[in-house]
Amino acid sequence: MTEHGISIKPLFIKMNDRDNVAVIANDGGLPAGTTLQDGVELTRRIPQGHKVALKDFAEGDAVYRYGEVIGYADREILKGSWVRETMLRMPEPPTLSELQIGGKVEPLVPFEETHTFLGYPNPDGSFGTKNLLGITTSVQCVTGVLEFAVEKIRKELLPNYPNVDDVVAINHAYGCGVAIDGLGSEIPIRTIRNLANHPNFGGEMLIIGLGCEKLTLDRLNAGESESDVLFLQDRSGFSEMVSSIMEMAKQRLERLNRRKRVEAPLSNLTVGLQCGGSDALSGVTANPAVGHAADLLVRAGAAVMFSEVTEVRDGVHLLAKRVVTEEVGQALIREMQWYDAYLSRGLADRSANTTPGNKKGGLSNIVEKSLGSIVKSGSAPIVDVLAPGEKVRKTGLTFAATPAGDFVCGTLQLASGMHIEVFTTGRGTPYNLSIAPVIKVSTRTGLAEQWHDLIDIDAGKIADGKATIEGVGEEIFKAIIDVASGRRETWADHWGIRNDLVLFNPAPIT
Repeated sequence: MTEHGISIKPLFIKMNDRDNVAVIANDGGLPAGTTLQDGVELTRRIPQGHKVALKDFAEGDAVYRYGEVIGYADREILKGSWVRETMLRMPEPPTLSELQIGGKVEPLVPFEETHTFLGYPNPDGSFGTKNLLGITTSVQCVTGVLEFAVEKIRKELLPNYPNVDDVVAINHAYGCGVAIDGLGSEIPIRTIRNLANHPNFGGEMLIIGLGCEKLTLDRLNAGESESDVLFLQDRSGFSEMVSSIMEMAKQRLERLNRRKRVEAPLSNLTVGLQCGGSDALSGVTANPAVGHAADLLVRAGAAVMFSEVTEVRDGVHLLAKRVVTEEVGQALIREMQWYDAYLSRGLADRSANTTPGNKKGGLSNIVEKSLGSIVKSGSAPIVDVLAPGEKVRKTGLTFAATPAGDFVCGTLQLASGMHIEVFTTGRGTPYNLSIAPVIKVSTRTGLAEQWHDLIDIDAGKIADGKATIEGVGEEIFKAIIDVASGRRETWADHWGIRNDLVLFNPAPIT
C-alpha cells in the first residue's frame, strides 16, 4: 500500500485464533481500500489502535478479542468495517458464584542465580529505594501549615543533608468531619497508617496533628511521645508551629542522612503494576511486556502486585484459575463482591470506568479494557489477595484490590508497601508519585516520540516488529533493578513531578 507516495506495510494484530476482529497497528492508521495480509479490504480509514472486522457480523453475533467475547454486534457489520464501541452490546460480567477456583497453577521456575538491588536498610529489616523524610498528617486542617513548613525544609535544611532525597508530606482530606467508625472507615485509616510506615521513610515517623480530630493516635498506632507527634493547638501562633516542625524535621534528617545503600536480595523489593490512559495497544505491547517483567521478578523472588478491581472484573474467571489455594480464590471473590456492591450503592456499574480517551484509543468497552489490563499480571500463580491498603504479606504475585483511578490506586499500592510502580500508558499521562519512583512504559512509539522526556520505555516497537514482548520485558526488568538501586532516574522524578495522594474513603462523611 502507498499513501502520499510512501510505501506503507499494513500492520494489524490478532491476539488469538478465535478472534474475529484485529487491531490496526500502523501509526496514523490505514486508509480505505488497504488490503491486509489475510485479504480483508478496509471499507474506510481506520485509526491506529481501532478494530477491523475480519468477517461479516449479523446482529447478535459475538465479537472476539483475546479469545474472549468483548461484545455482541447490535447491527450488521461488514468485513473490513471499522468496529466501534457504538456497534457493540456488552456481555454480562462473569458470575462470581460459578468461578472455577484453581486448576491452572503452574509455578514459575526460580532463577538459579541470586538477583539483588541496592537498597537502604531499615531497623525493621525492610529496605527502601528512596531516602525520604516523611511527615504524616492526622487531619486535613494542618495541611496549609505543614506545606509552608515543608517548603522551608526543602530550601533551608535539605541542602545540608545530601544523602536525603526529599521531604514528603502525607496530606489527605480525612481525620475529622467523618464517621470515624462508619462502614468502610477502616480503609482510609489503614491506608494512612501504612503510608506513614513506608520503607522509604526509614522508620522515622513524624505526625502533625491539630489536637481535636477524630483520627486519634491510637487509631494510627502511633506513640504519644513529643519526639514523634506535634499538635498545632499546643503551640503559640504560626511561627512557633513552623519552627517546631523544622526542629523535629532536623533531628530526623540527621539520622536519615546516615543511611547508605547496601546490596539486598530482590525478595525485599515490592513492585506495583498499573495502567492509565489506556488504549487498544495496551494489551498488545506494553502490558504483555510488563507481564513478562512481572514473571521475571517473581522468578527472582520479588513481590509483585497488580490492582484495579474494575479492570479485572470482566477477566476474573481467568484469574480465579491461577490462585494457589481455595482460600485465596475466596478472597478474590470477596473483593469482587464488595466492589460490585459498592458500585451498586452509587447507582453505577463497571461500564463507568471506560473514559472518552480510552475509546478514542480504540477500546470499545470495559470488557476489552479489562482483558488487556490483566495481561500485565503475567502468568505467575496468584499467591495472595489484599483488601484496599493492606500490607503485602508474601513474595510472588498478589492481587491488591483497589479502585482503578490512577491516584487512588497508586496511593493504596504505596500503603501496601510498593517500592516502585511500573505504569503503562497509551494516551499519555505525566502522573508520578513522590514516595516511590514510577517507570512509565508507552504502548505506542508515537507517544514515546511525542513525550520523549516523560516516557521511560517504549513498548510500541513491539507492534511494528522491531522488538519482542520478551525483549521489552527484560528491558523493563533491568530498569526496575536500576531505578530501585538509584543507578537510574525516571523522567518524572527528574522533573520533580508530584501528584497528590488520594485516599479511598467509602465511609460516610458527617
